Amino acid sequence: MSTVNGGISFWYAQDGTPAPREPLPGDISADVCIVGGGYTGLWTAYYLKKAVPFLNITVLEAKFCGYGASGRNGGWLYNGIAGRDRYAKLHGHEAAVRLQQAMNATVGEVVDVCEQEKIDADVHRGGVLEVALSPAQLARLKSFHAAELAFGETDREMYGARETAGRIRVTGAVGSSWTPHGARLHPVKLVKGLAAAVEALGVTIHESTPVTEIKPKHAVTPYGTVRAPYVLRCTEGFTASLTGQRRTWLPMNSSMIATEPLDDAQWESIGWDGRETLGDMAHAYVYAQRTADGRIALGGRGVPYRFGSKTDNDGRTQPQTVEALRDILVRFFPQLAGVRVDHAWSGVLGVPRDWCATVTLDRSTGLGWAGGYVGSGVATANLAARTLRDLIQQDSGQSGPTDLTSLPWVNHKVRKWEPEPLRWLGVQAMYAAFRGADHRESAGHAAATDRVAVLANRLSGR
Repeated sequence: MSTVNGGISFWYAQDGTPAPREPLPGDISADVCIVGGGYTGLWTAYYLKKAVPFLNITVLEAKFCGYGASGRNGGWLYNGIAGRDRYAKLHGHEAAVRLQQAMNATVGEVVDVCEQEKIDADVHRGGVLEVALSPAQLARLKSFHAAELAFGETDREMYGARETAGRIRVTGAVGSSWTPHGARLHPVKLVKGLAAAVEALGVTIHESTPVTEIKPKHAVTPYGTVRAPYVLRCTEGFTASLTGQRRTWLPMNSSMIATEPLDDAQWESIGWDGRETLGDMAHAYVYAQRTADGRIALGGRGVPYRFGSKTDNDGRTQPQTVEALRDILVRFFPQLAGVRVDHAWSGVLGVPRDWCATVTLDRSTGLGWAGGYVGSGVATANLAARTLRDLIQQDSGQSGPTDLTSLPWVNHKVRKWEPEPLRWLGVQAMYAAFRGADHRESAGHAAATDRVAVLANRLSGR
């Protein structure tokens, strides 16, 4: 059996693509128009409709709900938030602590809604384990762990090599940090269940309806225009395809593989009984989960960016990327050298120029947006959606300010990415620097972070 490459993702190969919904029938009006049928758009529709049942909400999706990152991600529901350190500098440490606390609570919020709406998304709350595989990685891990404690995550734990192996036997692991604020899930089961829950509330979803332009009170498509007082852009990594948005968020590519199901003896040799989501402290980091059907799904950077902000073709990824991810799998678990890779795929995620996730509502135009999650969108999209709900209710006079509308990522402004070819050259150089730094740290046993990686981080704005 050969490796399936593309086909959207392994998650769709396993669970099946959804039955198509009807495209937009022509010009219509709505109270709120949401552009994008991924996690951000669907969660926003869900919370708005729950809060104000009489709202007429229309969701427009270019392909089908969950076609993008929401149906291709690694299934990490965790409390990471892009840009926290920058928000601490801009708004003060306590403001960033409040943002982190909101993210911690978001993990439980998603799990609770899945239970309430009877969405069986293979959720397992095993937390997140991030391992160090070299002296330099261990130094970064200790700094990372200390920073998390400083932002109020007092229930995080640090482990040495022996304790780490007691949880999961990653070859060469010299330490790890674990947080309970994380869970494994099946991304497609979540997005399908969420879309069904939204429709059951009375929200209209039109698929196969690409939005070509968003302007105040208008979402323009080839089939007609939706007019609404509020138009929300929830397009994340596909934002560059919209008129005037080419340089707003960079569509960063990430790739994944899924193995065949492992047998009991193989799992016994690995451990991983807690089913934590697993990451490392490399600059070009790895993320993995133990799936509900006993596979390892593992992801990382392949070709990080396509010239001109182009996106992939239905998830297909380069053969060399598949081999690179397989090499990481075998480096982590040498006993799996003969295990078959059943599926490989890719997808894009949105990266702002300052690497900060944001939620915005422009009260003068009614235009709103959320995204730039930089790979942590499974949970962050939920917090963003609840924040958009509160911003709209506040703007329409239905409520006052809330704890969410005062978080430091609200209405954050950032400059656009450089034009091509500077954008392409910069991203390629950054990830070449990260890969080189990872190699030198691993081979040379440096005790501190490679200086080239430090420089690349500074130049990139991370």
